[in-house]
Amino acid sequence: MIFGGIELTAKAQEECLERGISVTFLSTRGHYFGRLQSTGHMNALRLKKQIQLSENKEESLKITKKILEAKVHNQIVLARRYSRNYPDADNRSLINNMSINGRKIESSDTLEQAIGYEGIAARDYFKVLSNLIDTEFKFSGRNRRPPKDPFNSMISLGYTILLYEIYAEIEARSMSPYFGFIHQIKENHPALASDLLEEWRAVIVDATVLSLIQGHEVHASDFERDSETGAVMLNRTALSALIRKLENKMRTDTQYIDYLDRPVMFRRAIWWQVKTLAGCIDQGDFDSYKPLRIR
Repeated sequence: MIFGGIELTAKAQEECLERGISVTFLSTRGHYFGRLQSTGHMNALRLKKQIQLSENKEESLKITKKILEAKVHNQIVLARRYSRNYPDADNRSLINNMSINGRKIESSDTLEQAIGYEGIAARDYFKVLSNLIDTEFKFSGRNRRPPKDPFNSMISLGYTILLYEIYAEIEARSMSPYFGFIHQIKENHPALASDLLEEWRAVIVDATVLSLIQGHEVHASDFERDSETGAVMLNRTALSALIRKLENKMRTDTQYIDYLDRPVMFRRAIWWQVKTLAGCIDQGDFDSYKPLRIR
């Protein structure tokens, strides 16, 4: 991933294409410009099956429930982990509500119901996080486009970086990032990458940002506010700290992939999850898909 005005020579581009290395171009603020991607490998039959499955309401609901329930579960684990040092009745009540809505996702009859219950759980989750972090980083709910506070600015950038890690793995498996099962098809929106991002948000990005804040590795003074839009943006110090911390997280081993008998790096774990999804698409159902669930 290249941030800002960094030039890639024609020879370097050629080398990346020959080696199958995708390159993502982002602004210094994390705005996505585009990608350099080899088109040397394409499984047209898998892509056709993906599109067909994306139109199958039963299978789409099946994987939606799996991923969103796992997402809420991971958020609950993270919230409880950070709540240990802040025994607050409000937090316990919010986390309990998250558990209730997580169970409702499993019993949902429609895609809209499942998404709705996840949205309610997400609001409670961010209330818990705001109660837990240092005072200078307090925030009022999730906000984006543009983010209005340092916390939301950091997680938005983190989600963008992680989204395009997943995007690259999807393309490497001859699937389209734009035909998803949870998120609706929209112009210029990589719906499948957004689907798979859900199970990793709290585990990788939220945990990384909380660690940065609680470890006093970033400060409110490391952010700038745009007077016209109200957007809060990371300065060079905060950007470097976040990218470094996020990369270290991606290189950390995890044992949360149930079907593996050994720990793998988070980046490799994402590779395995995309590989598993591709296998499900080949067989025409999501019965064997197991989203990431932390303990």
